[in-house]
Amino acid sequence: MDLHPFIAHFRQRFAEVEARLSAPDAFANPQKGQELTREHARLRELVETGDAFLKVEAELADNRAMLAAEPPGSEMSVMAAEEIQRLEAAQARLAQKLKEGIVPPSPSDSRNSILEIRAAAGGAESALFAADLLRMYQRYAEGKGWKFEVMDASPSDLGGYKEVIVGVNGPDIYKRLKFESGVHRVQRVPATEAQGRIHTSTVTVAVMPEAQEVDIVIKPEDLEVNVCRAGGHGGQGVNTTDSAVRILHKPTGTEVRCQDERSQIKNKAKAMMVLRSRLLERKLAEEAEKLAKERKDQVGTGERSEKSRTYNFPQNRVTDHRVDVTLYNLSAVIDGELDPLLEPLMADEMQRKLAELKL
Repeated sequence: MDLHPFIAHFRQRFAEVEARLSAPDAFANPQKGQELTREHARLRELVETGDAFLKVEAELADNRAMLAAEPPGSEMSVMAAEEIQRLEAAQARLAQKLKEGIVPPSPSDSRNSILEIRAAAGGAESALFAADLLRMYQRYAEGKGWKFEVMDASPSDLGGYKEVIVGVNGPDIYKRLKFESGVHRVQRVPATEAQGRIHTSTVTVAVMPEAQEVDIVIKPEDLEVNVCRAGGHGGQGVNTTDSAVRILHKPTGTEVRCQDERSQIKNKAKAMMVLRSRLLERKLAEEAEKLAKERKDQVGTGERSEKSRTYNFPQNRVTDHRVDVTLYNLSAVIDGELDPLLEPLMADEMQRKLAELKL
């Protein structure tokens, strides 16, 4: 396909966005200003990629002309052929980046996210694996320079978590973490297993883009807010004051609890952030039939037969069933090295979007 019109379009859009950023009121609305800044950076990269593509294209033409003019087998023809091979590979790589730039980015991809991890099938072992996944995501976030904050947790009696809710802040979080939604199946010998038998357990993960106040308007009269004494771990100050907050959104029946902070005000603010994100997810699901069961599709029922990814500890193997990728470095994945799994999922999503655009 001819990419020249798209390269010209990227240049024009980059100039327009740059002019808007230079306007005195560019950051009058901070959220809009940040979105404009991200779009400026995206277009700058595409313009640079377009310039590199045109340069490679010109060099290819020169070398093909040289190859046609030189006698076969001569030193110059051999050099030209080798250079053509290198340039064609570079051209294909740059063309793919330009095609991907044609696909409009999802507005949610650059947002902070709410990560919910819940033990499902497998009892105590499921709760222990929920704690392992929490640590895995925390290590991954640390490697990306993201802020990772546990907002609420329900510890299991035998260790691990029945449920844990985390806020993750930073650039392009939802773009990557959205692929973690689903049923995560673990196969290993539990610490409590006396006979060394391998057990299969599951944990469900749901990832939601953090909603802005402009996305969801919540009326005060639609809320039922209760405060109570925080339970579980957290120290004397947390457990002896009425700092835990439970919010019920009466029209939808959505309930959120937060008890991580000593301050009731801070817990309420965090609970409202989670509530707003859940309601945004609900709103998006209602807007399109294919997303009507988005949350259920993300996490399924948690049954062992449902799985997005399998972690097999005896074989040091992890398999993502959505893109049929298997790695034999489970220990590294559990330690936070998720990109080898996420990048094939991102590439698969991009290929599907390009196919829809017939590019």
